[in-house]
Amino acid sequence: MADHQSPDPAESRRLRRLSGWLDVRPGIRIAVSAVAGVAVGLALTWDSAVTALMGAWATTGLLSTLWTWLVIVPMNATETAAHATREEPERIAAHVIVFTAAMASLSGVVLVWSGAEKRAGALGMATVLAAIFASWAAIHTMFALRYARMYYTGPDGGIDFHQSEPPCYTDFTYIAVTVGMSFAISDTDLKASAFRRTAQVHALLSYLFGTVILALLVNLVAGLSK
Repeated sequence: MADHQSPDPAESRRLRRLSGWLDVRPGIRIAVSAVAGVAVGLALTWDSAVTALMGAWATTGLLSTLWTWLVIVPMNATETAAHATREEPERIAAHVIVFTAAMASLSGVVLVWSGAEKRAGALGMATVLAAIFASWAAIHTMFALRYARMYYTGPDGGIDFHQSEPPCYTDFTYIAVTVGMSFAISDTDLKASAFRRTAQVHALLSYLFGTVILALLVNLVAGLSK
């Protein structure tokens, strides 16, 4: 069960003000993050194509994910319900873009493994690692938002959090991180088939990224030992 201890009131007010200020439509958040990513990518073109592309996605993914967390983490249950059920036409498109970019970032790993991009060097490897981490974080954040929306738009919730108070976003990020790290549900119960299907897809993607990250690290260590 997620921890609902109240933070310092002054700090909580500051975080809530920041959350409200940053709470823009998903399309705007993705667009601003993408502009920053393009700028970083252009700045890295002197090294190699892989370095530039991976650096661009790492910047976009990490900025978008951090932005999202700054918005949702301070929200209480009432604000979570309102935010999760808000009608935003570009919400699905934003998720598709993030998911597609996250999966496409795996191509950088293939290039590094195959030796097709030898010029990337240490900087190229660093940007690939950053891009994979950005993809990993973006995928779990996307699923946390998805779980919250499913819960608050469904007829009976669909998740038993074993608590009397309604869940806030940190409860859903708890589920997403748990599935992402262990490929399983911990101390919450999924009571609806739709949630079990979504968690199954989430676990499979988490396993894929976990395998890729482990293999990339092994490849990196092996390369350094030569």
